[in-house]
Amino acid sequence: MEANSRKEKLKSFVINETLVLTLLSIIMGLLVGALIIFLSGYSPLAAYRLMLEGIFSQPRYIAWTVIRATPLILTGLSVAFAFRTGLFNIGAEGQFIIGALTAALLGYFLKLPSIIHIPIVFFGAVLAAALWGSIAGFLKARFGIHEVIATIMLNWIALYTMNFTIEQPGFKRPNTEASYDIHESARISIAWMRDLLGPATKVNWGIIIALVITGLIFYLLFKTTIGYELRAVGFNKDAAKYGGINVNRSIILSMAIAGALSGAAGAIHVMGVSFRVSILAAMEGNGFNGIAVALIGNNNPFGVVLSAFLFGGLTYGGSKMQTIGVPTEVINIVIGSIIFFIATYRIFRHVLILFNRKKLQKEVQ
Repeated sequence: MEANSRKEKLKSFVINETLVLTLLSIIMGLLVGALIIFLSGYSPLAAYRLMLEGIFSQPRYIAWTVIRATPLILTGLSVAFAFRTGLFNIGAEGQFIIGALTAALLGYFLKLPSIIHIPIVFFGAVLAAALWGSIAGFLKARFGIHEVIATIMLNWIALYTMNFTIEQPGFKRPNTEASYDIHESARISIAWMRDLLGPATKVNWGIIIALVITGLIFYLLFKTTIGYELRAVGFNKDAAKYGGINVNRSIILSMAIAGALSGAAGAIHVMGVSFRVSILAAMEGNGFNGIAVALIGNNNPFGVVLSAFLFGGLTYGGSKMQTIGVPTEVINIVIGSIIFFIATYRIFRHVLILFNRKKLQKEVQ
């Protein structure tokens, strides 16, 4: 009984400590940003006030924050899911691109009623990105090629594949660097909200889809046999194999699911915001930002949602600081500082856990 009580206390300590230190990391990041703003000759209070007003002062600002956060929820989930299963998915960017490209192709070349067209475009993009992600999983499972190397290379292959595809006649809009827009029947816009908030506010059903997927991923990871097997492989491959789990299958499945999540982000972006894909000279960062979101959210599905809203609020609201001359790079400094403090607090966290364990042992004795 005493041993169980001690374990519960330690578990509670770890959870509370993680939450507290994550919040402290966010505060420290904001303080670093305030210092940079001050050294640049501007008022930190005025800058942060403008940022908050840029998020909450008008309904359309809130809407844009949600729009910015939506793809980050899914790319963050993609990275977090892979982390939970012992894999490092650097390929969320490429998977996002493949999902977006597939959605643009299916949305433009197919002409169907909305009730059929939308599911085909969305699930087609998800499937394509899942297959793309599974390539890295297969290379790791079959040949032992590390997923970091494989996914980095796949990111560039995805980028140039999209650029090449857009250049093809019949898909590229003349005199532009972008594809034709997808048909109205493939869009997930919320028309009545756009009329309410303004035509420039591209409100869509993406956030609802993202939240539903978050719940499904949480259930899959922590409430199903498949999720248990995937996490077991992440904890210890040898022990999982000894327990009868097919390790290679789990690796491929994990990367396929991670790819599907990033592909869903790309599909939602095309179907609800951009309606097209464009030729890119470099990565846009949608998938790479998911890595930051996953870290801030502690690789927890619901923590990722909160982290994505924080990220979306900082990037959209932070742009309003330019009205007093503060460069937008300050926001990147704030985000980078938050990630830095979150990464370094884990060192102190282990020290605190060790100290607390010894303290609890003395209390029991």
